[in-house]
Amino acid sequence: MNTTGATSGTTTVDPRHDPATLRLHPDDDVAVALRPLEPGLALDALELTVAGQVPRGHKIAVRDLPAGAAVRKYGQVIGVASRPIGRGEHVHAHNLAIGTLARDAVGDDVVSRLPVLPEGLRLTFDGYRRAEGRAGTRNYIGVLSSVNCSATVARLVADQVTRSGVLAGYPNVDGVVALTHPTGCGMTPDGTGMEMLRRTLSGYAAHPNFAAVIVVGLGCEVNSVDGLTDRFTRDGVGSAQMLTIQAAGGTRAAVRDGVAQVRELLPQVNAVHREPLPVSELILGLQCGGSDGFSGISANPALGVASDLLVAAGGTSVLGETPEIYGAEHLLARRAVTPEVAEHLYARIRWWEEYTAANNASMDNNPSPGNKAGGLTTILEKSLGAAAKGGQAPLAGVYEYAERVRTRGFLFMDTPGYDPVSVTGMVAGGANVLCFTTGRGSVFGCKPVPCLKLATNSELYRQMPDDMDLDCGAIVDGSVTVEEVGRRIYDAVVDAASGEQTASELLGFGDNEFAPWQLGAVM
Repeated sequence: MNTTGATSGTTTVDPRHDPATLRLHPDDDVAVALRPLEPGLALDALELTVAGQVPRGHKIAVRDLPAGAAVRKYGQVIGVASRPIGRGEHVHAHNLAIGTLARDAVGDDVVSRLPVLPEGLRLTFDGYRRAEGRAGTRNYIGVLSSVNCSATVARLVADQVTRSGVLAGYPNVDGVVALTHPTGCGMTPDGTGMEMLRRTLSGYAAHPNFAAVIVVGLGCEVNSVDGLTDRFTRDGVGSAQMLTIQAAGGTRAAVRDGVAQVRELLPQVNAVHREPLPVSELILGLQCGGSDGFSGISANPALGVASDLLVAAGGTSVLGETPEIYGAEHLLARRAVTPEVAEHLYARIRWWEEYTAANNASMDNNPSPGNKAGGLTTILEKSLGAAAKGGQAPLAGVYEYAERVRTRGFLFMDTPGYDPVSVTGMVAGGANVLCFTTGRGSVFGCKPVPCLKLATNSELYRQMPDDMDLDCGAIVDGSVTVEEVGRRIYDAVVDAASGEQTASELLGFGDNEFAPWQLGAVM
């Protein structure tokens, strides 16, 4: 069996691994339990006996490790032994700590490469060509609130249109979605927080999955409609209609005006039809949430294969979650196309170290409790698995949060690890399709963009079949390869981009997941 790790390239798993465990690299000090391991169980392939309970997805030591020893998984350091660890012991938070980041432990095997496109790979999808030339995968009307004070009116406008049944007469319109948020006032007019909010709203207003956008303001907020209009003009956003509650005459009047504006837009939005477009127009957001011990073995590297196929076909993929590549950033930097791109990535890492320290936090506050229950112990271990979503392509650029993506290829965007905030930044940057890997069962959707959910293990896929789009768990037992599942993901991305509804869309997710990153003082 072959599996792709965060070290770039295909790693051959030790052929001696026991069916109950999986050792990912010959140099690893641990193996992953493929099922719960009971004390006294003899693992002949690893030539050891299980010393205590080891939950499924967790790690077991394959050799004796003295206190302070570096512990490796994926062939990379994931932490240090906080006390002596014996062969066959469960390795987790009780005996493994983050220690000192050991970037110099990486060998010279980190290379960037793109696959040769396989015969028969689909190179077009059915999408919407917008007037400014960008490609959409959905055809929505958006109602954006400038401030929390206008959020209810924005929601009422979208809800009234939807409940009226009028959309049944416009089959090419995917829906009317309200994007609301809890900020927009009580903040510095020219501060970092306002700049980030306006950049995010501008990115959504310009998104090719919106055929039209209405912005609803209150009329006296710091993030004024006039200020947003100026920002839209500067960013080259197409026409967006503006509405303020105070000028309209109050809530009821503003809702009536908003509904009337939507109804006027429906015929022209419905007149747009899908047409064949090159997959090079796709921008794929790469996200993981609710990770487990199998994430870096199955779904994440398989998504990396799909990402590489898309980039090789001329498209774009965007990796984010800066706190969740911490400790693996050097692997990405070694694939940077220029020293400047690598330095930009390192600069964002330094910013995060300062940001967390200023807030009395640590980068190792991640993994979450759910991640740890699933078998992940340190941020280094989590990051090595998370970075596998980025495949092996050269790193062509590093972007700020919600910054418009203007480069093709494999890119990195500086986003938090918190899923809704991270994905909001990617979508604002232009992602028109998303893939979200999960091992614990995160539920998520993101209007106006389709989001495919990839289960890292088959048990989760069977447990939550309505929430998951693909099962990547068979990679773990060797019945399919990472490359085979990666091709399936690529095909699913093309299908979703062409209009096939994802599990989260069928469930109705996406109205509440718009979550701009909030920075700065709230006054």
